Amino acid sequence: MPVTMDEVRNFISQLPDATQVAQVQEAAAQRLGAIDKAALAGVVAGRRARINESLRPALLRGLTGTVQERNRTGTRAGFLLDEQSTRILRRDPRNGQPGKPKYRIPEDMTRFRLPGNGVPLSCLDVIEDD
Repeated sequence: MPVTMDEVRNFISQLPDATQVAQVQEAAAQRLGAIDKAALAGVVAGRRARINESLRPALLRGLTGTVQERNRTGTRAGFLLDEQSTRILRRDPRNGQPGKPKYRIPEDMTRFRLPGNGVPLSCLDVIEDD
């Protein structure tokens, strides 16, 4: 039987105690987790991806590369920039002061792996194969 959001809100507003509201909250959290897991299932090692607008620092937004291995919790992954994005990041004026860049990329390096504990999977958009 279809239920409207207004009916759901009304049902929740009439729950008699905090325990029952908490049970609804727990069910909602589990559902959100399942939705996130399904949405991020395609972000696997070896896939090409683009860093989306939700990542900070902003100078990494729009860069493309290859997803590497996920961390233990599966929420972040290493990211290897492609050649064009490596060049873009090397020359980006937002990459720190001259002589003191945030990301030090040697001139002879063609692909740069972003340092740190990886990029959040939610900040990666898979690029479909051409």
